[in-house]
Amino acid sequence: MATPSDAPQPPRAQLPIPDQPYAGAVPYDAKDPEATFPPIAPLRPPAGAPNVLVVLLDDVGFGSSSAFGGPIRMPTAERLAAGGLKFTRFHTTALCSPTRQALLTGRNHHAVGMGGITEIATAAPGYNSVRPNTAAPLAETLKLNGYSTAQFGKCHEVPVWETSPMGPFRAWPTGGGGFEYFYGFLGGETHQYYPAIYEGTTPVEPEKTPEQGYHFMADMTDKAIKWVRQQKALMGDKPFFAYFAPGAAHAPHHVPKEWADRYKGQFDDGWDAQRERTFARQKALGVIPSDAELTRRHAEIPAWADMPEALKPVLRRQMEVFAGFLEHADHQVGRLIDALADLGVLEDTLVYYIIGDNGASAEGTLNGTYNEMINFNGAAALETPEFLMARLDALGGPDSYCHYAVGWAHAMNTPYQWTKQVASHWGGTRNGTVVHWPNGFAAKGEVRAQFAHVIDVAPTVLEAAGLPHPVSVNGVQQMPLHGVSMAYAFADAGAPERHATQYFEMFGNRGIYHRGWTAVTKHKTPWIMVGGELPAFDADVWELYDTNTDWSQARDLAAAQPEKLRELQRLWLTEATRYNVLPLDDRGAERLNPDLAGRPTLIKGTSQLLFGGMGRLSESSVVNIKNKSHAVTAEVVVPAAGAAGVIIAQGGSVGGWSLYAKDGRPKYCYNLLGVQRFYVEGDRAIPPGPHQVRAEFAYDGGGLGKGGTVTLYLDGDQVGEGRVGATAAMIFSADDTCDVGAEGGAVVTDDYGSPDNAFTGEVNWVQIDLGADAQDADHLLTPEERLRVAMARQ
Repeated sequence: MATPSDAPQPPRAQLPIPDQPYAGAVPYDAKDPEATFPPIAPLRPPAGAPNVLVVLLDDVGFGSSSAFGGPIRMPTAERLAAGGLKFTRFHTTALCSPTRQALLTGRNHHAVGMGGITEIATAAPGYNSVRPNTAAPLAETLKLNGYSTAQFGKCHEVPVWETSPMGPFRAWPTGGGGFEYFYGFLGGETHQYYPAIYEGTTPVEPEKTPEQGYHFMADMTDKAIKWVRQQKALMGDKPFFAYFAPGAAHAPHHVPKEWADRYKGQFDDGWDAQRERTFARQKALGVIPSDAELTRRHAEIPAWADMPEALKPVLRRQMEVFAGFLEHADHQVGRLIDALADLGVLEDTLVYYIIGDNGASAEGTLNGTYNEMINFNGAAALETPEFLMARLDALGGPDSYCHYAVGWAHAMNTPYQWTKQVASHWGGTRNGTVVHWPNGFAAKGEVRAQFAHVIDVAPTVLEAAGLPHPVSVNGVQQMPLHGVSMAYAFADAGAPERHATQYFEMFGNRGIYHRGWTAVTKHKTPWIMVGGELPAFDADVWELYDTNTDWSQARDLAAAQPEKLRELQRLWLTEATRYNVLPLDDRGAERLNPDLAGRPTLIKGTSQLLFGGMGRLSESSVVNIKNKSHAVTAEVVVPAAGAAGVIIAQGGSVGGWSLYAKDGRPKYCYNLLGVQRFYVEGDRAIPPGPHQVRAEFAYDGGGLGKGGTVTLYLDGDQVGEGRVGATAAMIFSADDTCDVGAEGGAVVTDDYGSPDNAFTGEVNWVQIDLGADAQDADHLLTPEERLRVAMARQ
């Protein structure tokens, strides 16, 4: 623990720490012997405050890692556990954005506005995705007390209407997040080979291509090592707080082939057999008690034996790819740990290695997927066994965007019921966690079974650093931390647990833990994303478990002890009221519609004017062209050498569209979910000089995801026409963006490469018009028409 300094400590309850004015006499001449002043003292935390490294993996269930009995080799986790502690009853919120906001603030996720992911925010206080300024993040508290701070990897806490290159940046890591440096991505996931990266708030592109060996996980690790080395070289006496949050092992499951091949044949007998093997290893390791029971596989999850034989080669490879991806991630964490050891600071670094921000993900459908955007668009029927088998060798590579089947997710959560999103059961919320701090506690290679939650990390770090929770930050009074420091358990395996009560809720799946008892109810099944009828909340069936004697929630006592169940249900309601959980919200399509959900939108109206050089525009930053007629008009200046390259593109290799020039002629590509590409090409070249290029899309109508006719125009004259058979109904991509004048990342079409696809001339402007605004009799836009659009944005 931190030791008190003999030097007087500044008041730290109010942050920033108020500057103290000089109170002595001021001589006239600096040469006067009495002209002495206290030396400038740089801000530092109390003596003994450790460095802090928090590693948070993504979508990794309790039964995945070898450190907790799983089949996936994670030698770094095992190494840290051998020199530290395994916490076997550590919990998350069942979903990424809520877990991250809870981790970074030390408060329950609904209390800080994150009752779901940012993309489905509503106007309700518990679900608006806006962190209140009464809940300053841990990084801000540490920074204002003298820590260096940096974040690497995933940030999924920025409200979607604030994710454009114009911000505002108050919720970005280096804006109001308290981090002095950020290298990573915004959103729920990223393409590991073609990521959309920010350094601070500035978009940057990878320095290598996949063919040159690029992978984002290795890249972010390189940046983290570089940062920590520089920090210790320049500020050796100043501790750091580093938050290392890979996209791994969230979909897309991307990993170099040789890593996946390490697991060839190891999952051939399927997920049911894998559960049994993991369960036995967990008992042997002591991460579950010897009398724990393996919970049943629910009827909604198919048995391995019932899966089609024609699909099983794909299913096996899905798991091999995931295993390689996770081992690769652990290897990169190991590189960072090695760098700390080489610097001589690992012994005095409090390391949290949290193996998952929720349970393993079942969002890949019952069969798994080559491109998860297909399922997100309600088109899972496209991925037949034949379709998947044809792409078997590409799984995990740059052209895939894959996710494994539900059965594997269930196995990766052994011995518990259910998966990510299901906050009612431990399969959704229990994540193995390793804590390592040789200078802070002597215990090594031991297990701790006290109940803990992700909100406990912040108070633990503050206690370790000898810092109080601030009463006010930046002039705003702070709400109390909701977590409990875990430090009491570091030295004492038998210490009575202090986190006695914890509610859970996600998508109506809800539960309450109180002194070993849990009352839970599952409301929604994660892999049913489109359609399906949900019961009324009052019709949900509650279950009761005494986890003092039933470790894995295997024996439902609801019928035997109805009074105990009612007691816990009332307690859940009390906690839900206290922390902004109500009103419960299980809506689907309504929460995707900003107008119905009540969240702001960056772009309003039916027209949008963009300019050359604009890029990294998320889908929420561009008017929505899906399921409607629209027109895209661009003014370009073509050089004497001719036109080539991207005029405007949205999306990427997993779905999107592009208007570009090839062989001098205008061309349009619609990429249908990476399954099929439709092309329309002009019959003549764009001459040198200024010209208008226009693509009109006449939507067929009659429902979502239908096709349409594309007509190309050059200066108002028709130069091409063709059909698009079907379209994406809901989303192009989770991370690919819209770019004007060049396309970054994984490109829409192979007609041009990446990254050398910039338009050879100038793209002065591009206007996107929807519906009636797309109907233009002369197929040209006059300056007056463009001015009308610009003025409508004022």
